[in-house]
Amino acid sequence: MDAELRSAEPDGEDGPADLAASDGGRARLSKRAVVDRALKLADADGLDSLTIRKLAQDLGVTPMALYWHFRSKEDLLEGMAEQVWGEIELSVDPSVPWWAQLQVGLESLLRVLRAHPSAPPLLLETGKRSEAALRATETALAILRGAGFDPAHAAEIARSTLWTAITLVMSEAGYKPELSDEERAEWNRRSQLELAMLPAARYPHLVECAAPMANCDPDFHYRLGVEMFIAGVRAMAERQRGA
Repeated sequence: MDAELRSAEPDGEDGPADLAASDGGRARLSKRAVVDRALKLADADGLDSLTIRKLAQDLGVTPMALYWHFRSKEDLLEGMAEQVWGEIELSVDPSVPWWAQLQVGLESLLRVLRAHPSAPPLLLETGKRSEAALRATETALAILRGAGFDPAHAAEIARSTLWTAITLVMSEAGYKPELSDEERAEWNRRSQLELAMLPAARYPHLVECAAPMANCDPDFHYRLGVEMFIAGVRAMAERQRGA
């Protein structure tokens, strides 16, 4: 039997992070609880598979009950994106160089995106004007303006920081959030085999690099990607100082 919804405050800020017994044995459900469960479902089964009906069934409530917090699936996705943005570490250590501050932010963003397989497409599909997203963007812009970049360059680099993180996650060899670990390993194996069996006379370097092309070391992949991005931004800063 579906549980009757007894909501926390409409904004969900002061509610528990999960279902809890309330008076009369009814379920008390916060906005945060709905978002947490939606993220877990999307991370496990893919963002496209998430529906209001499926989420309500998983929570043990009727679909109409969720509309207390979210008017539509689009509204729910915005709430999920807000949660993802809010998990990014925004504290800045003023004792380290500006580029190290930017790197810490990028690495934190990458950790969040890797922890939530649904996050890259989620952030691409939703707006970037939530409070948590605005705080993250403001932090990045403050670092870049402090480094001497003009507003135009600071804005472009701030945008590129997000896109770099999303690209690194989605370009990791074998990035298939909808697959299990075993299925992903098999997909990588087949990909490597296809490259290795290409005509060596025509594609000598693809054949030579078949293994790392299909099965990259994740630590190396992300470390190199971050290093390349930060090195590029630092080089741009040096050019601007010399202009």
